[in-house]
Amino acid sequence: MTWNLWWRFGDWRARRAVILDWLRRERPDVCGFQEVWATEDENLAGWLAGELGMHWMWAPGAVFEHWRGRVREPADAVGNAVLSRWPIVDSEVRRLPTAGGPDEVRTALFALVDAPGARVPFFTTHLHSDPAGSAVRVAQVTELARFVAERRAGTPFPPVVTGDFNAEPGADELRLFGGTLTAPAVPGQVMTDVWRFADPGRPADTFRSGPPPADGALSFGSRTDYIHRGSTGPGGEGAVTAVWRTGAGPVPGGDSDVWPSDHAAVMAELSA
Repeated sequence: MTWNLWWRFGDWRARRAVILDWLRRERPDVCGFQEVWATEDENLAGWLAGELGMHWMWAPGAVFEHWRGRVREPADAVGNAVLSRWPIVDSEVRRLPTAGGPDEVRTALFALVDAPGARVPFFTTHLHSDPAGSAVRVAQVTELARFVAERRAGTPFPPVVTGDFNAEPGADELRLFGGTLTAPAVPGQVMTDVWRFADPGRPADTFRSGPPPADGALSFGSRTDYIHRGSTGPGGEGAVTAVWRTGAGPVPGGDSDVWPSDHAAVMAELSA
């Protein structure tokens, strides 16, 4: 699963309960989360992991300047996190370049998951968000691709990269990271967007998937949240067997009408 959890915006207490409800419903084995908040006393990823009985890792960052003053109860930090049903036996945080953009702390988090059958090199990230910031994101995916190349070895399972890329599928940064529509950022390293295997009739938008704005303004959805997978292993490890969008609204049949985030989650099943 990959899911942007919308930091402390909106009614965050009600939202985190709905996020937990969705996770209990979907039962993901490994999750990459973005916009995870942390305070001096609590971390959203840690709280979710405790409720679900999962292992977790956290990559802290600084609160973005353009967020300041926009929430009533801000948190001390924002970052990326990985939750796993199985132990995490190695990890690393890589800071991504700003490349002339704002002085933000954007990271990629690596977690080596000790899954049954094979260890899974799992990554999650959250790229620069300015709609006009493609050049910054190109630099960031170049560093991300190098990071993946450095940490993918030692297991037949392909690397799995999750995250909010803040760009739509045809953007330069997605073409570069994928490595099939243009030369890859790392020679020979191809990363497949697993949504290629999804039912074409299913809804695909992940950003602004929530209810209409209260002021009635028009908005549009876009697909900015991704799961990428490297080439399958020699025994077919990592083959995609299912892909779907989830978390795009209140939990069906639940007591709450609260939307969990302004992003929907993406889930994929990969063969062992």
